[in-house]
Amino acid sequence: MINRLKQILSDLRASLWFVPGILITVSIALALVLIEVDSNIKLEWLENYPRLFGLGADGSRGMLAAIAGSMLTVATLAFSLTLNAITQASGQFTPRIFRNFMRDRANQFVLGYFVGVFAYCLLVLRTIRGADEIRFVPSLAVMTGLVLALGGIIALIFFFHHIAASLQITTILNNIVDETREAVEKLFPQELGKAATVEEKSETRQAAEVKNWRKIPALEAGYVQNADTDSLLGFAAENQILLRMRRGIGQFAGRGATLAEIAPDTETADWEAIIDKKKIKEINDLFGISRHRAIEQDAGFGIRQIVDIALKALSPGVNDTTTAISCIDNLGEILGEIARRNMPAPVRSKDGVPRVITLAPNFQDYVETAFDQIRISGKANQAIFERLLTTIKFLAECTTNKKRRAVLEKQVGLIEEFAEQTLETDYEKEKVRLKLAEAKKFFSVEMERE
Repeated sequence: MINRLKQILSDLRASLWFVPGILITVSIALALVLIEVDSNIKLEWLENYPRLFGLGADGSRGMLAAIAGSMLTVATLAFSLTLNAITQASGQFTPRIFRNFMRDRANQFVLGYFVGVFAYCLLVLRTIRGADEIRFVPSLAVMTGLVLALGGIIALIFFFHHIAASLQITTILNNIVDETREAVEKLFPQELGKAATVEEKSETRQAAEVKNWRKIPALEAGYVQNADTDSLLGFAAENQILLRMRRGIGQFAGRGATLAEIAPDTETADWEAIIDKKKIKEINDLFGISRHRAIEQDAGFGIRQIVDIALKALSPGVNDTTTAISCIDNLGEILGEIARRNMPAPVRSKDGVPRVITLAPNFQDYVETAFDQIRISGKANQAIFERLLTTIKFLAECTTNKKRRAVLEKQVGLIEEFAEQTLETDYEKEKVRLKLAEAKKFFSVEMERE
């Protein structure tokens, strides 16, 4: 249930209607409260400022009608500009940043503010009565409507500035990096019980080879956005089973595909009781599956977005090397955070018993995702090769792990081979060779130290 609520909250955050809906509700509540105050409480100080609060029924109606009409018009304009910005950014950079714009709190707030003021004015407008009726003018509510309209001017100016700034590539990249760093902080190290000891890992490997695993199918199709790891561990301990994840965060699972596998502690266990329909549903509920990937528990998706922007920039139709270099720099920032951290152990135990085998993130996978396609698309581009080598050297400085440095050193070799094959002039090759020499020297010096 908790995991399902997290999934719903994530979807609500990425919607253009949730925050505006809240602001409309707040506006309606504010209007009703102020009208009630005006009708039941005699505020003598309102009469002392007739130029502020002494507007008649006709004047109040006219002003609120003008405010309501203008706010709805501006809300339509803001909505159109938002969709135009989303379309432009998706086409120019990558469709995978579409949800980033929809999740933008500033855009959601501005849209909600304008439609909220519109709803507020309508509610106040319907309560105004002229001289031919029981005269009633909610002066405080009318004055508040004027203040909200003036606030709308500020909101509109801010919105124009925000839209213009959000279309800049540096802003887009910074937002992706910030969200990905938050995901990295949550994931590495990931708390999922205690890491299994060497003996427990050995026992688990032996058990994994001989156990009669039973498949748990996915009940819906989509990408695995998140997994409630604590609950997975608790479920496995409660039911005395060993659970093995078969779909990791960011991977696609079709309906009926193997989401996980389970095996009981004993060969004589009652399989019918262990994998009945209710238990299968419980396990599925511990995974958040949606039609799109999300960045909250998927650092690889943040890397994927930046890589896609770089590939778009390096395409023959665009040929924007500067943007691609900015992408490489930001990829280095993300991978540097990962390189400094410990990866979560794949085998997790509870009370000394191995319970969950996860699909643990792999540093090599992240590095290959970040650099392989950019290296290929950047063929014959001296600046791309140089920046890749500079970034790889930076990553090697961020870690002392021999396996991770070996992965990075392999990337240096691939770049050297590809540069020699694709660069056309001796000048370009010599420039890249200088960077290669610096990177190789660093790796050789570090190996001597170790």
